[in-house]
Amino acid sequence: MTYKSIFTIILLSISFVGLSFAQTGKLAQEEINIQAPFEIPTFKVPNFEHCKNYNIRDFGARQGDKESTSSAIAKAIDLATTSGGNIIIPPGEWLTKAIHLKSNVNLHVSEGATLLFSGDPKDYLPAVHSSWEGLECYNYSPLIYAYEASNVAITGKGTVKADLTVWQKWFPRPKPHMESIKNLYNWAQDGVPVEQRLMVNDTSNLRPQFIQFNCCQHIRVEDIKIRNSPFWTLHLYLTKDALIRGIDIYAHGHNNDGIDPEMSQNVLIENCIFDQGDDAIALKSGRNPEGWRLKTPTKNVVIRNCEIRDGHQLLAVGSELSGGIENIYVDNCTVLPNEKLMHLLFIKTNERMGGYVKNIYFSNIKAQNVKEGILGIDTDVLYQWRNLVPTKVKKLTPISNIYLSNIQAEVGQFISKINGNPELPIQTVQLKDVRLKKITSTAIQNQFIKDFSHKE
Repeated sequence: MTYKSIFTIILLSISFVGLSFAQTGKLAQEEINIQAPFEIPTFKVPNFEHCKNYNIRDFGARQGDKESTSSAIAKAIDLATTSGGNIIIPPGEWLTKAIHLKSNVNLHVSEGATLLFSGDPKDYLPAVHSSWEGLECYNYSPLIYAYEASNVAITGKGTVKADLTVWQKWFPRPKPHMESIKNLYNWAQDGVPVEQRLMVNDTSNLRPQFIQFNCCQHIRVEDIKIRNSPFWTLHLYLTKDALIRGIDIYAHGHNNDGIDPEMSQNVLIENCIFDQGDDAIALKSGRNPEGWRLKTPTKNVVIRNCEIRDGHQLLAVGSELSGGIENIYVDNCTVLPNEKLMHLLFIKTNERMGGYVKNIYFSNIKAQNVKEGILGIDTDVLYQWRNLVPTKVKKLTPISNIYLSNIQAEVGQFISKINGNPELPIQTVQLKDVRLKKITSTAIQNQFIKDFSHKE
């Protein structure tokens, strides 16, 4: 297919969400059909509109009482999972411990309601199956956690909020923490069973994600406001068929990515607001041996009609991408003026990652100032790992078929800065109608790439 025809498809296609209801008792499923520059299979997400409501007050929840509210939510979930139901969080502030969702359950946070999650790490024990920066382990439970569940949702116009009193003390990464993640890396490299990788102790301080769907299918997150987060805000891990719509994220702590689809497939993210201390959306697929072992790419992700108010990148790809990332479409997003946004699109990997990146489509983006530039690709991003552990297995990352069209930004250093690997040059990066009004450095700063074009 020619370059021109590819972008004709992108710019003229009209994406849509089709509704069809396949009743399972009172729990319905909606079919999601998306038009993109690549084929995405129709997938289904739950609709709880006609399901029974379970108000947590009826199960003994009391405002300001962490124990009664946590117990009430758990009891309601146990009842609702049998045939499908809405766990109703009524208006007011409700202090709670970790919430573990199950199949056929919708956590519905009513308008005017706030679920305030305790800042005591002990309230997120026992440890659960999770991951830390692409490495599987047993760690503190995410504040909202679903494991091996199907037909799960979080909805409503209310707020979920994390108390950061303790977590923010864990933002720094002192030597004991670094030694712990070094151990975790080596355990993964040596094939130590995940069940033996317990990271809850006095020194690791591995902060949990706020919301994690782990090995789940048919997921819906809609309308909620998320405030603060110990770590990544919304983590889709080994999860299929997810709709994330209309959520509003404000989280300015350390590593506060907005949404992290990791080894996840068939994901639609639309009409969301991102205001966070790290990347708005970061696509991942496991670190080094973990991605090679699980062999599950992040694939078929559409991001559209979103607003980025602050953060590092609109879209980051990597650096944990050892399982591969492909078929990504970002369309019609706006970046408001800020001084922290580094790139609109940043693809990052290193000589240890392996995996691959291909078929990234990025179109119809408007931005103001960017600290660095519009497109960045760097094949030598190692962060703390550069000095923490040596390269044990060298696997380069093939990167190909990156297409940007109709991108408008005001001020930045460059349009494209590509640092490829001389042993494996990047293949096919094409920019059309990509403009930066005021360029403060050199517009095109590329090395080790084959088939690059920039047509205004």
